[in-house]
Parts: sequence; C-alpha cells; structure tokens
Amino acid sequence: MTDSSPQRTEPAIGRAEELCGTPNPLAERYSRFRVAERLLLTGHSHQAWPDRGFEGQQRAWLDAAELVDEKWERAFARAERVRLGWAQLLDDDPRRIVLAQNTHELLLRFLSVLPLRERPRVVTTDGEFHTIRRQLDRLAEEGLEVRKVPAHPGAGVGERLLPEIDERTAAVLVSSVFFMTGHVAGGLDDVMAACARVGAELLVDVYHSLNAIPFRLSEEGVGDAFVVGGGYKYCQLGEGNCFLRVPPGREAMRPVVTGWFSEFSALGSPEKGGPVDYGRGPDRFAGSTYDPTSHYRAAEVFDCFREWGLAPELLRQVSQSQVGFLAERFDAIDADPAVIDRDRDVPLAGVGGFLALRTPHAAGFSRRLRERGVLTDYRLDLLRLGPAPYLSRAQLAAAADALQAVVREGFG
Repeated sequence: MTDSSPQRTEPAIGRAEELCGTPNPLAERYSRFRVAERLLLTGHSHQAWPDRGFEGQQRAWLDAAELVDEKWERAFARAERVRLGWAQLLDDDPRRIVLAQNTHELLLRFLSVLPLRERPRVVTTDGEFHTIRRQLDRLAEEGLEVRKVPAHPGAGVGERLLPEIDERTAAVLVSSVFFMTGHVAGGLDDVMAACARVGAELLVDVYHSLNAIPFRLSEEGVGDAFVVGGGYKYCQLGEGNCFLRVPPGREAMRPVVTGWFSEFSALGSPEKGGPVDYGRGPDRFAGSTYDPTSHYRAAEVFDCFREWGLAPELLRQVSQSQVGFLAERFDAIDADPAVIDRDRDVPLAGVGGFLALRTPHAAGFSRRLRERGVLTDYRLDLLRLGPAPYLSRAQLAAAADALQAVVREGFG
C-alpha cells in the first residue's frame, strides 16, 4: 500500500540575519499559532508548530478513516521519517533510534536494564528535569544509592561527576543543557570516558539542546552513550514525540520493562515457557500501541525544517542573537539586583535557548507581563524568557519594553 497523501515543498528561508530582523519571514508559516500577533516568549516551555504540522495531523485522521486498522503501514512510514529526523540532529544512524510518547517510559526501560543488584549506585546532578529527578528520588526511597552533584555552574559539571563514578556505578544520568538555568553542561566527554573505564552506562538528556544548540555525538565525545530527548520544545513537534538513542554493543540487553512492539523484529517466535524474546537493536527498548497522530505531525515538521534550511547551526545563530538582544536590553534597565538579576558569570555561549532571570517575584513578573501581552515561563525563582526563530526583532523589543515597565512598577 502506498501513501497517497500530497507532498509539497516550500522555499528555504535564507540567512540568520533575515530571521533576526523585522519582519521575520518565518512568521507567515506559523499562521495558525498567530506568532506575528502575539509576544510568545514561552519558547523554552513550548514553541509554536508550523502550519505544515496541522496538515500532517489532518492526514492521520483521514488515513484512519480510509484504512481503519490497516492505517499502521502508513503510520510506521511516518515513524521512520521521525527516526531519521532525530538521527540527523545527532549525526547518527536512524536504526539506533527507538520512539515513544514521552521520555519517562524510555527512562524506565533504560533503568530496568541496569544491573542494579551488582552496581547499586546511580550518579546524577541536582539540576535534572522532573522526569529523571522524581523517578530517581523515588527509587532512592527504596534503597537505590543516588549520588547528586551540583549542576551549577554548568561548565564544570563533568569535573564534579567524575569522582562519583566507580565500579559500583550502574549509570550516570546528566543533561546537556540544564532546564532551569539554561547552562550548558561541560565535560561530558570526560564523563563518557570514565563510564567506559568502569563499565557504567551514560545517559544524556538532550531535550533542551536539540535545535537550540547543535549536539552531534562524535563532536561531543559521547558516541557510546544512551541519549534521550523529545520534540515538545525547540523542535516544534508537539506532544508525543520522544526518542531514545541506543549505542552500539547493547545487543544482549533485556529491559525488564518491555513492550510487545519489541516482538515485531524478534528473531524467532518465543516458545511457551521459554525466555522472553526481544527485537533487534533498539527494538529491545520498544513500547506498545500508541497514537500515531504525533508522528504524522512530527514528520511534516522535520521535513519542512530541512526544506527551509533550519539546520541546528543556523538556529543556534538566531537563538544567540535573540537571547543576546534580550540580555542587552535587560542590562540597560539597570534593575535592583535584589528584585531581578541575571547570571553574568556565564557567557552567552554557555547558555541554551533562553534567558533566565532570577527574582523572588518570578510568578508576579510572569503574571504582570502576561497582562501586558507577553507570555513567559517561570519556575521557582527563575523568570525565563524563551524566544523562538519565528519572532521578529521588533517583537523582542516590545517584550523588553514591557519588562522594563514591570520593573519600574516594582513589587512593594
């Protein structure tokens, strides 16, 4: 059965300078999210989806209506395009990629394969996203030895992880960019080497890197690592699009948490009473039945990013320009550091795709900015300004003006 859905292409956008000006030529391709009409600085939490994603989502419904239960051939074809998209961002083989609806189910399968009886220690940081943080904290309550090192400052996190890695360590779990502060983790190549020496696994969470900062496995020195990530944020894929990259040499792994999709590529049919069989390669970590709509949408978004020339290097240039502009405008406000401030010890090259401002009034700032038409994201005492490649310089200036007005109002 062939896929009869219409295919179309759109011209490439051009240089980074065009995406950093006014108007932004990308905006018209996000018309359903009305990005040109709204000041959406929620890019670190959730970026808008291009209109092409809507077309993919419609096609998923139409295929289901036409083919009913025979839709899966077309759905799996979309999944292959999504695997290719992730692999290209990592500069890796798509046959090493397994897909899932969220990173938590992938984390569980990864943890379930570790030899925790023989190696009862897991090493991580105090800056991990909730998926890792919460699950490891709960396992620690059940007796797992979880060692955490400070995530701040990010550049030195590798050095702080190294002394905790020994023969009792089953795995190290660390982000490439820390979701709270946006700081880039340094020294992951050294962590990879240390894990290899003692036989521990390394899992790198790249959720806050991909399409904000280029992350190619060989260049980062983590070619033997597990890698987990998703597309809700900078990749603009929406919900339900996560992946686990399984490194070579793990063909004998048998996750305890296992889905029946792993049997699709099993070498033989499991005999009654025999051991549970597993699929080939990353299929060992496969899950179960899912809603394929997410892959229809994601396949279109990956395709249009390639057509538009939105490579990670270009997106990084745009992001650094936007974040740098916001930082410059914030510094010009000359705000009371006790009210709101930013970490100037970390250069812009050491941060990801958003500007973090520390303030005891983070919730209040976010609320007042929303009242002025500027949507932001905050966690605890951090107000996070997350630009996106479809925003114009004039929009960023308007957001900075609103921030200045809120600062001037005060929180007395």
